[in-house]
Amino acid sequence: MLIAILTTAAAGHAEAGPAGAYHFGFKKSVNGSLPSINEEGFKEIVEKHGAIFMGDSGRKELYLTFDNGYENGFTAAILDVLKDKQVPAAFFVTGHYVTDQPQLIKRMSDEGHIIGNHSWSHPDMTQISDQQIRTELSRVRQKVTEVTGKSDMSYLRPPRGIFNDRVLAVSKEEGYTSVFWSAAYKDWDIKAQKGAEYAYGSVVKQLHPGAVLLLHSVSSDNAHALGRIIDEARRQGYVFKSLHDLTNRQHVSPSDLIPSARAAGGL
Repeated sequence: MLIAILTTAAAGHAEAGPAGAYHFGFKKSVNGSLPSINEEGFKEIVEKHGAIFMGDSGRKELYLTFDNGYENGFTAAILDVLKDKQVPAAFFVTGHYVTDQPQLIKRMSDEGHIIGNHSWSHPDMTQISDQQIRTELSRVRQKVTEVTGKSDMSYLRPPRGIFNDRVLAVSKEEGYTSVFWSAAYKDWDIKAQKGAEYAYGSVVKQLHPGAVLLLHSVSSDNAHALGRIIDEARRQGYVFKSLHDLTNRQHVSPSDLIPSARAAGGL
């Protein structure tokens, strides 16, 4: 059994900035092989702070997550599919999204989905102070609580998948588990959508046991392909689980992840 504990990006190499900042990246899964962060330069930092990269590689479980920086008209349809298919998801929201779409936020909560923190203003958090990080996170939590009546926000996805040791440390001190991903594709560019079939193929070919799937709710392709993706994953024997199911388990160090050639990372 292997659980990798380690946002928003898709596929590509990790990159280190001048101040030790990284853009999350990973070796992609191909034909069910395990993804890896062994060669990206930040594995020790991720392990140190108990961030999530993927789940138990011995279980055919999938964790569906969405980044919601702004609304593009597709989230309601995504929620309809999730409700119809009885699939739990996590939605990582910004301050703009919460203030602009309170009814969708309330619907996410009422239908049992996790609402995660994606920061108030979507900054590069490696470039702001500890106090500014805390303020970014607390403002989102407070606003979501006002809308939903719930204050149990405990998951964070760093904006654009940019992070360093300090960002993960401060976030952890604020009670957050940072959530990265082990399957993603370039879906966030609304001017470069390629159709539902492309989205379906891009996601299905990366499925692997314990996958944390990153999708963006602004993508029309994702909205139109989601039902088929869920059906095909289940046909292959996968079960969709909540991030709570993953974090409630005792985690094993990801040190044994299979080393190999590099792949991809972030938006």
